[in-house]
Formats: sequence, structure tokens, C-alpha cells
Amino acid sequence: MFTPTAIGFVRSPYTDTKAIPKGLGARHDAEGVLEILPEFEPGLTDVEGFSHLFVLWTFDRSEGFELIGCPPIDERPHGVFATRSPRRPNPIALTVVELLGRDGRLLRVRGVDMLDGTPILDIKPYLSSVPAEKLRRGWIAEAEERGRS
Repeated sequence: MFTPTAIGFVRSPYTDTKAIPKGLGARHDAEGVLEILPEFEPGLTDVEGFSHLFVLWTFDRSEGFELIGCPPIDERPHGVFATRSPRRPNPIALTVVELLGRDGRLLRVRGVDMLDGTPILDIKPYLSSVPAEKLRRGWIAEAEERGRS
């Protein structure tokens, strides 16, 4: 096991989880800044060459966990590992953001769905070799279909 260390913090327009778009068709267009701590700035070398980034962060204001729950987009219960619930055994989150620009240790991004001040655990370039036609959306596709009925 390891003890995670924050490499920076999110600057986001969201101060309340209720304001973050959720549910079917939710769009994550909010812009924010990933403020990397000075000692980690060298790790950003060449990051500006990527259009999108994976951001690993922590649900630092979530308490406890539930292995089964009903997400806001479906009345049926699902396992926590099949959802994006913040109530997880390890409160780790993953978001893909669009990199708009870099100014030193500040990364301007679009697509934030985190609260202002959220600790960032890691950043990785977004790379996927999975063709779109091979991706499956599981129960979310079923919930979307029911919503259209």
C-alpha cells in the first residue's frame, strides 16, 4: 500500500456538488485550472502536446462507501464499481479533460467535474486504442433507452 500525495489542486467553478451536472446527457463543459505544486512542475514537461488528459483525483469530501446504490440516472441499484459514485472504498476519481493551455504550473482545462480545491493525485495523457465501435456503455445505455421510451 502507499500513501497518496497531492500533486496539486483543482480550481473549479463548483463549490457545491449539487451544481455539478449529473445524469443522462449531462455535459461537462466547465473550465477550470489544474494548479500543480511547484515541486511537481518539471513533470509537466511536454504535456502541452496532448489534447486531453486523464486526471486522477480524490473525493476528499466524501465519507464512507456503499457497494450497491442507485445512481441519479437510474432507479435500479448498481454496484459501486459500475458507477461513478463518490461513495467508494477508496475515494479515487478519474476525469478526462481537454487541455486548453499551459502557463507554467497551471493547466487550463475544459471538462472539470470536481469541486474547487479538490486534490489531484496524478495526470496522464489521454490515449486510447479502443475503437468506438468496440466500446460498450453497459447499464447506462439501457437507462438511456428507457428514458427515450
